[in-house]
Amino acid sequence: MSKIGKINISIPEKVKVILSGTNINIEGPLGKKSLNIDLDIFDLNINEGKEVSIKPKKNNQEMKRLWGMNRSLINNAIIGTSKGYEKILELNGVGYRAALKGKILNLQLGFSHDINFDIPDGVKILVEKQNIIKISGTDKQQVGMVAAEIKSIRPPEPYKGKGIKEQGQYILRKEGKKK
Repeated sequence: MSKIGKINISIPEKVKVILSGTNINIEGPLGKKSLNIDLDIFDLNINEGKEVSIKPKKNNQEMKRLWGMNRSLINNAIIGTSKGYEKILELNGVGYRAALKGKILNLQLGFSHDINFDIPDGVKILVEKQNIIKISGTDKQQVGMVAAEIKSIRPPEPYKGKGIKEQGQYILRKEGKKK
């Protein structure tokens, strides 16, 4: 049995989950999301608009993995349309700044030039105090991917901790050279 797959997904009050063919359409206050589920492999039950359960038709090792993954995808879509996802990035370093210019995030990260990052559709970016970037959206994968792309521009270095990191991320620090 899949530990994650057998847990039922509760649906919040403002979210509607509709099964049409092999697609699951999820509508919430923050937007719409559509997922494709293979109904040849899984049985999907929506109980009075309050709970969703997913069960495999066969029980082998491959189905256990797919069972947990599909359950997580449905759960993430429901949470994304009701609450949304948010990641907070911090810029550490002298002169490190971020600014929004329309649909472009302008980053000054100690290079000889500014970096312009195009903000994709479905993701909102807010800049607070020039060194804190809030990334929010309804798709968990897309929010994480945008955060990872921004962090990869200037990863934190281990000696002074300068760079872009997530809020609360621990940076393993090294000792500098000694005399």
